[in-house]
Amino acid sequence: MDRNGTTFEVFRRRLAGRKGREFLRELEELAGSEEFRHWLGRECAFPLVPLRTEMDRRQFLGLAAASLALAGLCGCTRQPLETIVPYRAAPEEIVPGRPLYFATAVTLGGFAVGVLVESHMGRPTKIEGNPDHPASLGGCDAWTQAAILDLYDPDRAQAVTYLHDIRPWRDFRSFARSVFAAQKEKKGRGLRILTGTVTSPTLASQLRAIERELPEARWHAYEPVNRDAELRGCELAFGRPLSPVYRFDRARVVVSLDADFLFRGPARNRYARDFARARRRGIEEKRPLRFYAFEPSPTVTGSVADHRFSVRASALGETVRALASAVGVGPPSEAEPPRWLRLVARDLGAARGESIVVAGDEQPAEVHAWAQALNVLLGNVGRTVFYVDPPEGSPLAQGDSLRELVEDLEAGRVDVLWILGGNPVYDAPADREFGRALRRASLRIYWGLHENETSVLCHWHVPAAHELESWSDTRAFDGTATVLQPLIEPLYGGKTAHEVLAAFSEEAPLDAREIVRREWSQRYPGVDFEKFWRKSLHDGVVPGTAFDPVAPSLRPGWTEIRPGKDPGGLEVVFRPDPTVYDGRFATNAWLQELPKPLTKLTWDNVVCVAPGLAERHGIENGDVVLLELEGRRVEAAAWILPGQAPDSVVAFLGYGRERAGLVGSGRGYSAYSVRSSRTAGFAAGIALRKLGRRVPLASTSLHHSMEGRPIVRAASFEEFSKNPDFARELEPEPESSLYPPHPYEGYAWGMVIDLASCIGCGACEVACQAENNIPVVGKEQVGLGREMNWIRVDRYFEGSPETPEIYHQPVPCMHCENAPCEVVCPVAATVHSHEGLNEMVYNRCVGTRYCSNNCPYKVRRFNFLLYADWATESLKLQRNPDVTVRSRGVMEKCTYCVQRINERRIQAKKEGRKIRDGEILTACQQACPSEAIVFGDVNDPGSRVSRLRRDPRNYSLLAHLGTRPRTTYLAVVRNPNPSIGRTSNATREREPEEGGAET
Repeated sequence: MDRNGTTFEVFRRRLAGRKGREFLRELEELAGSEEFRHWLGRECAFPLVPLRTEMDRRQFLGLAAASLALAGLCGCTRQPLETIVPYRAAPEEIVPGRPLYFATAVTLGGFAVGVLVESHMGRPTKIEGNPDHPASLGGCDAWTQAAILDLYDPDRAQAVTYLHDIRPWRDFRSFARSVFAAQKEKKGRGLRILTGTVTSPTLASQLRAIERELPEARWHAYEPVNRDAELRGCELAFGRPLSPVYRFDRARVVVSLDADFLFRGPARNRYARDFARARRRGIEEKRPLRFYAFEPSPTVTGSVADHRFSVRASALGETVRALASAVGVGPPSEAEPPRWLRLVARDLGAARGESIVVAGDEQPAEVHAWAQALNVLLGNVGRTVFYVDPPEGSPLAQGDSLRELVEDLEAGRVDVLWILGGNPVYDAPADREFGRALRRASLRIYWGLHENETSVLCHWHVPAAHELESWSDTRAFDGTATVLQPLIEPLYGGKTAHEVLAAFSEEAPLDAREIVRREWSQRYPGVDFEKFWRKSLHDGVVPGTAFDPVAPSLRPGWTEIRPGKDPGGLEVVFRPDPTVYDGRFATNAWLQELPKPLTKLTWDNVVCVAPGLAERHGIENGDVVLLELEGRRVEAAAWILPGQAPDSVVAFLGYGRERAGLVGSGRGYSAYSVRSSRTAGFAAGIALRKLGRRVPLASTSLHHSMEGRPIVRAASFEEFSKNPDFARELEPEPESSLYPPHPYEGYAWGMVIDLASCIGCGACEVACQAENNIPVVGKEQVGLGREMNWIRVDRYFEGSPETPEIYHQPVPCMHCENAPCEVVCPVAATVHSHEGLNEMVYNRCVGTRYCSNNCPYKVRRFNFLLYADWATESLKLQRNPDVTVRSRGVMEKCTYCVQRINERRIQAKKEGRKIRDGEILTACQQACPSEAIVFGDVNDPGSRVSRLRRDPRNYSLLAHLGTRPRTTYLAVVRNPNPSIGRTSNATREREPEEGGAET
C-alpha cells in the first residue's frame, strides 16, 4: 500500500476503468505501489529500481578485487568427506539402487491417512498416498508429505530425562512400576492421563484396561482443533453422537457453512479427490456441480466455490435457519430471507437426494445440528451423506474433558499426571491457564516427539518414536484400520505410547509389535492370524474394519435448537494455520517455508483483515495491531485479504512458540493467548487498534510476476457451452517461428494441469521438495525473492476486493520445445533431450543466470548461497539418492522427475516393452489430492495426457511467444447461478431467468 493512504482510491479507480477480465495477485499490483514496482524492477532485465544510486571508479575496483578474493576462497565449495561402509551380509530383499515401498499410515488429529513410504536400503525418503486406503485413494497433503522431515528432525528429543538429566530407559521403567503399585493401593485415586484424540484400537484398549484396574483414575483428551462441535451437533439433531461421511462425487449441489472440507479434517484428501472428480465429470456430461460457500474469510475450499458469500461467522446460525426456511424443510424464518439466499435454497430443493450441506469445525454445535437436519430432510442420507459411530477411544467432549482436568489440578486432586503427546501448556484455551494448573500435580510425566512448552514443566520426559519408527494401529474417518509398521529403527531410542503404558501397567512389558499383535489376535479369533497379519501389513488396510453406516432419525423438537444470534461489532475467527496447523509442525522447515495458499506468506502468521476495515483503521500489510478480547491482549502483524467479511478478523493458530527448536521458536504471535474455551471458534466484541509499528513479512505473492500478462483462463459453464475454444482464442500460438521443427520419434513427455481441479493446497510443492532434495532458504532469503521451490502455486483474485473470485495455478518448468533459456546459456548447461525434456547439467553451470532472465515463466531458481545442509547427519538420511544435492552457484528447476522416468525406462527395457501410460507419476502428480496434474507421453494418442491436450479447455501459457511448452493447462470452468451472477456480491444480482436457478 502507498504511504499516502490513497491505495484504495487508486485501486477502485483503476478497477472501475478496466476492460475485460483482469487477474491480480495482490491489491498492490493494480494500485501500482512502491512494493510492486520494487519487485518488478528486480525481476525485469532493466532496473526500474536501481540497486545502487552511484558508484565511483575506486569503489568499483575495490568490489571487483574483493569478489576475486572471495571466489578463490569459497567459489569452489568442497563437499565434506563421507565414509561408505558395505553390508557384511546383504539382506535378501534389498537391491542397491532399487527402493522398496511399505504400507503404513500417518495421523493428524488422531485420524489416519494411508501411505506408501519409499525406502532406500533402510532409509525412508519419500511418502506417497496409498491407493487402497479410503482416506487417501493415492493422494496426499502437505502435512503428510512433510512427516518425512519430522522423522529426521535433529531437534527431536533424544533421551529419557528426569528433571532434565539423562536417565536410561530401565530407570524410567522401574520408576513407572513403583508409581503403578502406589496407585493400585489407592485404586487410581489421584491418577490422570491426558492424550490427544485416540483412534488406535490397541491404545484405547490399554487405556481402558488401566481404567478398569484403577477405577478411580481418569482418562482425559484434548486437541486444540477438534470435532466436538460436529459430534455434539449430531447429538442435538439425532440424540446420539455420530460422524457424518460425505460422498461429494455423487452430489450436484453443495453448500458449505464455513467448512474447509477440501483442506482440513480426517477425510480431506478423499473429499478433495471426490469433489474434483464430480466437477470434471459434470463439465464432460454437461451437468456440472454447483458449490456455494458461506464463510467469513477465504479458505482453500471456499476459493474454488462457484459462489463465495462473505458472511460473518456469528451470522451463520441465522443463515442456516433462513436457508432451511427458504428450502421449505424448516420452521418459518423470523425475517424474510434475502433474495440470493432464496436462490440458493431453490437449487438445494431441486437437487433433493443429490445435495450436501456441511458445517465447519469453527461453527457451534447448533449450526451443525441444523446442517445435518437439512441433509435428512432433503433426502441426502444414504445417498450423499452417511453416518457412522465415532471410533472407540478417547472422550468425545474434549473441551469439557480438559475443563474437568484443570479443575482437578487446581483442587489438588491430581497426584500423577501422564501426558501422552500434545502441548497443552501452549495450546490450551487461555482461560484454562493449564500451565499454572499443571504445576499443582505432584508428579508429571510427558511422552512426546520434541521438547516443548509442556515437557519443560514435567519431571520425566520420554522421547516418542516417530510414526515411521513405530508399531501401532489407527483408524481413518470411516473406521478403516491400518497397522503401522516401522521402516527404520528409532533414531534416538524413542518409545511408542504402547510401550510407555506397558511399562506402567504390565508385569512383563512387551514391545509395541507384540502388544499390537495381541490386540488384533483377540479381535479375530479362529482365523489364520499370520496370513491375516501379513495381508494387513502389505495392503495398509485391515480388511472389514470400516464402520457400518447407521440410519439416524431427527429427534422430536429439533426445531427448537437455537443457533446464537449475531451480536454485531467486530469479531475474531480462530483458524489453524494452513502450514504449521495448530503449532505441532512449527519445527518443520518445509512447512514453515511453504507459501500459505491464500496469503502466500512464509515463516509467520498474521491477522487477516478486510480491505474496508483496513481502510477505516489506516492499516497496511505488515502493520502491528493490538487485538483485545475479554481483557486478554496480543500484538500481531496485519495482512489485508480480499474476500474477508467486513467486520471479521482472522487470527491463525500455531505460532508464537517459545520452545520449537531452531526452526520454530520466536516466530509470529500466539493466538491461543486470547482464545478461550467459550470462544474456541470465533468471538464477537474484539477490539482492534493499530500500534504504529511494522514488522517485515516474507510473502511470495509478488515474486515472479507475470506483469499483467493473462495466464489464467476462466469462464462460466454458460460461456464455455457457447464457446468451448475460448481459452485458445484468447491467446493463439504464432503461425511461424525462427526455430525449425524437430521431430520426436520415441517418447515425448508432457504434462497437463487442470485448473478446474486444483485447490491450491501446496501438496505438490512439498512433494517436489522431498523428491528432489530442494533446500529451504529461510525467511530473510525468501524476503529477497530467493525461495527455491521448483513448482509454485500462484493465486489470483478477480473482481472487487470485497467479493473477488479466486483462482490457483501451479507453475513448474514448461519444458518448452523452443526453450528461450537454452539459446542464451554460454556453456550449454541447459539443453534439450531427444524426448523433449529441458535438462540442466549442474556441473556445467557457471551461474550467469542468463537463462533465468530469458525465461518468460520465471520458473528457474538459483543457489545464491549454500542452502543445502551438508553437516547435520540425520538430514543426510532423508535425501533421495537418485537426485543430486546441489551446491551454491548453479541454476536448478523442475525436471519432470527425470529420475522416475529413467527408472521406469530401465524396467520396461528389461521386460522388452514400452513404458505404459500412467506408469510414470511425477512427484507433484502423485501427491495431488485432486488429481489436477497428469503426465505422460504426448506421442501416444491414447494416453491420458494426449486426450487432455485435445480437450477444448486446453491452452498453452503465453502461447504467443512461440515457446511451445510441453506443460499445458485446462481452463477453469465454474457453474455460477445465472440468477445471481458471476460474483457473490448481492448488489450485482440479476432478476431470475426462466429456469436460471436450476442446477
